[in-house]
Amino acid sequence: MAFEKPALRPDNPRFSSGPCAKPPIWTVEKLVGAPLGRSHRAADGKAKLSKAINLTREILGIPDDYRIGIVPASDTGAFEMAMWSLLGERPVETVAWESFGAGWVTDVVKQLKLDATVHTADYGQIVDMTTLNYDHDVCFTWNGTTSGVRMPNGDAIPADRAGLTLCDATSAVFAQDLPWEKLDVATFSWQKVMGGEAAHGMLILSPRAVARLESYTPPWPLPKIFRLTKGGKLIEGIFRGETINTPSMLAVEDYLVALKWAQAIGGYPALAARADANARAVFDFCDQNDWIANLAQDPATQSNTSVCLQFTNPEIPDGATFAKSVAKRLSDENAAWDIGAYRDAPPGLRIWCGATVETSDIQAMLPWLSWAYHTERAEVVGS
Repeated sequence: MAFEKPALRPDNPRFSSGPCAKPPIWTVEKLVGAPLGRSHRAADGKAKLSKAINLTREILGIPDDYRIGIVPASDTGAFEMAMWSLLGERPVETVAWESFGAGWVTDVVKQLKLDATVHTADYGQIVDMTTLNYDHDVCFTWNGTTSGVRMPNGDAIPADRAGLTLCDATSAVFAQDLPWEKLDVATFSWQKVMGGEAAHGMLILSPRAVARLESYTPPWPLPKIFRLTKGGKLIEGIFRGETINTPSMLAVEDYLVALKWAQAIGGYPALAARADANARAVFDFCDQNDWIANLAQDPATQSNTSVCLQFTNPEIPDGATFAKSVAKRLSDENAAWDIGAYRDAPPGLRIWCGATVETSDIQAMLPWLSWAYHTERAEVVGS
């Protein structure tokens, strides 16, 4: 049976969960101000890097006494830098409900070989954060990018904790409300909610994290690219735009374009509202169709950025093959690119709904998703 294709396609079919869609005002001409062929240590380069840090602080409402640094190797580099520099002073609680959180568990347990209590939950679920011992150091993700499950809030984290909280916030920041006073370390990359280029990470440190860095030396060797102190004192230049290694000034300019766009539309509240509207369109679609559902089972933990979906029709014999075929149909029709589930996640789809995506594009894509599902189902199980 042939199903009629929708008449309207999204203007921008980029729904990848990273790197993500550029801001809707983006053009390559907006990058002409980048100081290419110049040293990042020259006045112009340092001014650009400092501007990126200051706008990040302003838009996100990060406290004045928190340090913000631009570091190498994306969010992964930033979080690894934090773990290898800060952990080991006390026991550790590690938390995972999807693949990236599981990766941090592996690093803590198998690479750093620390005394760690491991808390895990299946895809679609979340760990009960009230069960953790916050007198230990705690490592967790705020938003599970590969499961679409996020922290509903930071209420479980006590203000009087003795340990540090290390939060991978890469697919949450700029779209979800982060309680900075509850986070001693937060990391993210430009390529998620702001649609920036890859390879640059952001490291945010509370005064408590800085105090740990200046009072504790881990027992393992630290490569140069991870070193945040010298002579027992924080290297302050890192948090003024004097990066550890050479950044791409073109990528910095690209991030500045996104930050200025965010500022122009109303800052963090406007960014979060755009992500909420995008996610709501997908949630409503799931409510209206009994063959697809949100992987995150509790509405309070459903991500508004990386929305992960699963097909629920029990007739489908091979869920992974079916989901890949649906994603391919959408890609071939230029209706949605790069929305297959992450390789370690349950079979399904993952639709990026961050602030740089237009709700009108989500709304135009969803009928195509219905077409792709019904067309593929007819071939697999018959009409």
